[in-house]
Amino acid sequence: MSKKALVIGGGFAGCASAHMLAADQGWDVTLVELAPFLGGGNRTRYWGGHPHTFGPRHFITQDVRTWDYLSSILPMRRCQEHICLSYIESEDAFYNYPIHVDDVPLMNDSKQIHDELSGVETEFEEQPANFEEYWVRSIGPTLYDRFVDTYSKKMWMLEDNKVIDDYGWSPKGVALKTGPREVWDTAISAFPKKLDGYNPYFEAATQDVTVLTGCRVEQWDIPNKRVSFMGEWHAFDVIVNTISPDMLFEQCKGPLKYIGRDIHFFVLPIEHVFPENVYFLYYPNSEKFTRLVEYKKFTQYKAPTSLVSIEFPSLNGRYYPLPISSEYAVAQRYFDMMPDDVYSIGRAGSYLYKIDIDDCIGQAMDVTQEILGA
Repeated sequence: MSKKALVIGGGFAGCASAHMLAADQGWDVTLVELAPFLGGGNRTRYWGGHPHTFGPRHFITQDVRTWDYLSSILPMRRCQEHICLSYIESEDAFYNYPIHVDDVPLMNDSKQIHDELSGVETEFEEQPANFEEYWVRSIGPTLYDRFVDTYSKKMWMLEDNKVIDDYGWSPKGVALKTGPREVWDTAISAFPKKLDGYNPYFEAATQDVTVLTGCRVEQWDIPNKRVSFMGEWHAFDVIVNTISPDMLFEQCKGPLKYIGRDIHFFVLPIEHVFPENVYFLYYPNSEKFTRLVEYKKFTQYKAPTSLVSIEFPSLNGRYYPLPISSEYAVAQRYFDMMPDDVYSIGRAGSYLYKIDIDDCIGQAMDVTQEILGA
C-alpha cells in the first residue's frame, strides 16, 4: 500500500513536492489549494490580451539542478541581458541598479561619493547591527540615502531601517557592482518560452496527484498529521506545508507579520515603453510606488501596445515575510510544534523573504530526499 502525503498550497513549492512524491515515488498525494487554480502568483493571467504574472516571476538561479529540473519539463528561454534602473529624483536621472561604480562619475557630488567609497567595507570584522548600518558601511551614506534608505522604508512600510536586523537578503544580492552590467551575469536567468508561462508546469507536475482547488482546510490537527476538509478528517503519513506556518496552529503563538502588494496594470499605446533590455524601473524617492515592470520584456508577446505594472506596498496579502529577528522567533515557535514528517517550505512556509522559484524547487528536492531517507 502506497504512503499518503498531503501538500498544502499549490504554488511552485507545493507542486514540485507533489510531483516528486507522486510521479517519481508513486506516493498517494493529495494537494489542497484555496484558490480556484494552481500556481499562485506565478500563474499567467491576461490583461488586454497581454500575458502576465502577479509581479515579475522570471526564473533566476545558480543551482543547476533546479534549472535542469524545470527546463526538462517546461521549455525555457534564457534572458541574461535584462537590466534594472533606478530613478534618482534629486538628479532627474536614471542609474543602473544594483548601484554600479561606473555610474558614480555621472552623479552629483561624485567626489564626495568617491571619497566615501574609499572607506567602505567589503568584509566585516564586526557584523553590522541592522540593515541601515550594513548599507552605510557597504556603500557610504550618500549612495545609501539616494538608492536604499527611502526605498527600503517604502518596501517594508517602516519608519526606520534600523528595525530590520536581517540584511542577508540585500537587494539583488550585491551592495556595489563592478564589471558586466547585466543584473544576473553570474546566474541563470530565464523565462518560459510560451505565452502561457509556467501554467503547463503546474498541470504536468500534478497529473498524478489528487488536486483539490478551491478547497479550504476547515480544522487542523498537525501533531497527529490530520486535517479536515470537505467535511471530513483525513490522516496522512507526511505533510508538506507551503502556507504561513501560523495558519496550521490557528495563530496560537500570535500572527506572523507580512507585507502585501497592490499591483495595478495598464496598457500603453506604444510597442515598447522602456529602453532596450530594461525590464525594471525602481523608484527610491518620495513617490508611493516602488517599481514599474514592462511584461513584454519577459513574455516577448507581440502587440502594438505594451503592458506595464506599478507596485504599491500595502497590507493587502501576505506576500513578503518581514526580515526581523523577532518575527523569525515567532515562526520558529510554530516550526518547533511540527512533529516528524511535517515539513514547511516555500517563501511563506519557511517564513523567509529571500525564497524564489529556484529555492522552492530546491527545497522540494531536499524535503523529498529527507522523506525518502526517513
